[in-house]
Amino acid sequence: MTPSSIEPEPGSGHGVPTLSLASCPPPPPPGPKRRFFGVYQYLVPLTLFPVSYMLWLRREGGQHELVWLALSVPVVFGYVVPGLGTNWLGLWEINTRLRLGRFRPHHGFVFGTGASLLTLACLPVAESRSGIWECVRAGFVVGSVLGFWNWLYDTYAIKSGFILIHNRLAAEGYAAEVVATDHAPVLFGVFGLCYGIVLRSMDALHAPGASVAYWAVLITGNLACLILPVLAYVLASQLRWGESGLKAYRKPMKGGSS
Repeated sequence: MTPSSIEPEPGSGHGVPTLSLASCPPPPPPGPKRRFFGVYQYLVPLTLFPVSYMLWLRREGGQHELVWLALSVPVVFGYVVPGLGTNWLGLWEINTRLRLGRFRPHHGFVFGTGASLLTLACLPVAESRSGIWECVRAGFVVGSVLGFWNWLYDTYAIKSGFILIHNRLAAEGYAAEVVATDHAPVLFGVFGLCYGIVLRSMDALHAPGASVAYWAVLITGNLACLILPVLAYVLASQLRWGESGLKAYRKPMKGGSS
């Protein structure tokens, strides 16, 4: 497949390029795997988000404002970045009934619940005030864990047809593992790196009179976790494929929703 074989959709002006490839299989029909993701998307935030909140509250010594900071980062990321990727850029969509455009309205809590619980499991409480090295170490640990588990989730969600990808690799018929590897380790790994650093920066907020520092960490932490993962993905895509990775490619798709 060469770039010259990709043309804009007729009548769309500068619209989304389309691919008509006989070799591109449609998503599989609904089966046990897609039904799993269909149940998971409601069961996890409804049952485990409150559990995550209580566990973080216990970890942070009953300080609700620190829990709001810790949980706001993955929830905000789970709304903003996927929301723009689906409904603005058209890079992917979720094959389910309850959607706003191509995006499910509860997606931020699905991602936020999983990310916060995985982080609780892999990041121990700091024994002393965190320095730069401890922040970097925490970022490496959380980034490695979130990068791997989100790659695994996306791989099987793509295989089942629950997530439909509209980038060049998917349109050219590459396997789900290849498509997921193109974005998940970089995007979620760098998000986890930033998230781990934010969480270690929270250690200084246990001291009295840290209200200014709290808002600084909340705002800069959320901004860093939104911007840096996307920039890392764009840079990696530019180095690998010579394009930003933010252009959608269409191909005919069939399959029901769950």
